[in-house]
Amino acid sequence: MNKIESPIRAVGRSRGSVEAGVNVTALSYVRGVWLDPHRHREAQLVYAASGTMQVTTPKGRWLVPPNRAVWVPGEVTHEILMLADVEMRTLYFDPDWLDREGHGNRLGQEFVIQVSALLKHSLLSLFDGSDEPARNALLVRVILHELRPTDDFTIFIPLPEDQRCRRAAELVLAAPEEVHEITALAERVETSARTLSRLFVAETRLSFKAWCQRARIAAAVGRLSTNPDASVSRIATELGYASVPAFSHAFRQVTGKSPSEFVDRMT
Repeated sequence: MNKIESPIRAVGRSRGSVEAGVNVTALSYVRGVWLDPHRHREAQLVYAASGTMQVTTPKGRWLVPPNRAVWVPGEVTHEILMLADVEMRTLYFDPDWLDREGHGNRLGQEFVIQVSALLKHSLLSLFDGSDEPARNALLVRVILHELRPTDDFTIFIPLPEDQRCRRAAELVLAAPEEVHEITALAERVETSARTLSRLFVAETRLSFKAWCQRARIAAAVGRLSTNPDASVSRIATELGYASVPAFSHAFRQVTGKSPSEFVDRMT
């Protein structure tokens, strides 16, 4: 992983205010750039016009292709990894402005958004160089209206808060292709298999086995998102599946779609 503090270049309206309390930034990043854990006072809407990001907050980890965006409230620690070359478009909202506009309570938690055609075009229109205050203010309010959590959790991996369980989760995420036995994993994080099993259910609402499957399929989704033309057979092999049918069955269990159907939906 490359930790690169500065992007390759700014694009269009690289940084500026569209109205008092709302700022925008357009930046390009190369694959592998990691924006390490940080937080800021402003709330943030993170969107990739192209490419796929991985956004991690205390709540969990999202894969964010161009048909998704992530809302991060102010003062919430988050990190972003570029899984491909990314054209990032970000809106920053002052929390006092959000409160005055009546959105403070509704937008108090992080969540993933399905990017509708209206939301996509409204977002991109803020970066076309127009300096018409009334137009930009209207676009901002359309964007806020479209910010609704999606019920599609196929690109979300919930992360536990308990430190033992969190360490176990990170070990699985570091090698999703491996078969992780809960007894061996529990020994590595200095707890019992019974306790670890209970913690996964309590803190992620998934059994350990189901959580590991989600992590493995999320890795597959990440690879398909960054390379839609990748061989399903190759991905299945890389992630440790015995056959393509076994991989496709597991993929459908988590996402409700076959790998090819999932790629079609993302394009």
